[in-house]
Amino acid sequence: MLNSTSSTLSYFILGAYLHVGNLRYLYFMLTALLYIVIVFVNLLLIVVICMNRSLHEPMYMFLCSLFVNELYGSSGLFPFLLTQILSDIHTVSPSFCYLQVFCLYTYASIELCNFVVMSYDRYLAICCPLQYNTSMSLNKVFVFIIAVWLYSFVKFLITFSLALRLTLCGNIIDSLYCRNYLIIKLACSDTRVNNIYGLFSFVLSVIVPLFPIIFSYMKILHICFSGSKQTRQKAVSTCTPHLVSLLNFSFGCVFEVLQSRFNLNSLPNMLRIFLSLYFLTCQPLFNPVLYGLKMSKIRTLCKLLVFGQM
Repeated sequence: MLNSTSSTLSYFILGAYLHVGNLRYLYFMLTALLYIVIVFVNLLLIVVICMNRSLHEPMYMFLCSLFVNELYGSSGLFPFLLTQILSDIHTVSPSFCYLQVFCLYTYASIELCNFVVMSYDRYLAICCPLQYNTSMSLNKVFVFIIAVWLYSFVKFLITFSLALRLTLCGNIIDSLYCRNYLIIKLACSDTRVNNIYGLFSFVLSVIVPLFPIIFSYMKILHICFSGSKQTRQKAVSTCTPHLVSLLNFSFGCVFEVLQSRFNLNSLPNMLRIFLSLYFLTCQPLFNPVLYGLKMSKIRTLCKLLVFGQM
């Protein structure tokens, strides 16, 4: 390891990259293709929602925010990943590393907060249909969306500032990209404040958002079991994509936490790489494909935009 402080550190070394020889060109093309598809499908759905007034409803506005976040998160990873795949020396400057940490961690927070407001929207639509239009007007929708993004940025700025003050005594990060916890592990100064705020931030970012999600879906399930067949069909058609997407995101986040906090060197290298990239690569592709296929309004308008006919 390189003995240095955060003020004089010139670069971090990313230690999880494998030497694959000429196969790196294949991996580069596959990764580039995946990124192009992610950008295309998310942009397509954003354009479809923004251009069609029939989709200017709360549920679709929240989806639009979700798709913008997928672009934001994937852009924080893929260009960097493509550069590293072709590089012989896997280094990154501290400033860019901290920028990537900020981008990826705020992406995760915005994603989960989006799920919170989407679950609340479905709760109002299914459990309180008569009050829905007044409780979830477009003005309130935009307030929710702005609040989600501002909350995530401000909350992580505190984590970010606490990490920047640390004195680092190493520069090797055992990962494919920059992670906040792995940078903190390199510190030789006192990290108690970081650890305490990290636990507090975890509660704010994960535990607190889970309560309204669980509450909303418990109420929806109650309505499904006690309501009419039409109510059950509406609940299933609009809530299934949301629940599947939430479970997929949770699955990826669990492995991300396990990768950062525990030593998983006993796992095969390729499996570790796949798990470390899962929630940053699969979620931005999974969401637009899931919602695009499952929601008939979006599916029909996408066909009209792409093929020019119904």
